[in-house]
Amino acid sequence: MLKFVKNHMDSIAGIEIYPMISLLIFFIFFVALFYWVITAKKDYIKKMSDIPLDNENETTL
Repeated sequence: MLKFVKNHMDSIAGIEIYPMISLLIFFIFFVALFYWVITAKKDYIKKMSDIPLDNENETTL
């Protein structure tokens, strides 16, 4: 099965760029996420972490 897929993929012109593009997108996303986590304000993180425990905004069905 894998041999069939590999041989089929080799016949597509320009296919070798897609793994590089996906790796670049993956890397940029996680670097940006890491930067945001490091630079996020502690008050904002505390406020967001308290939201699930906040009973004032809870609605009853």
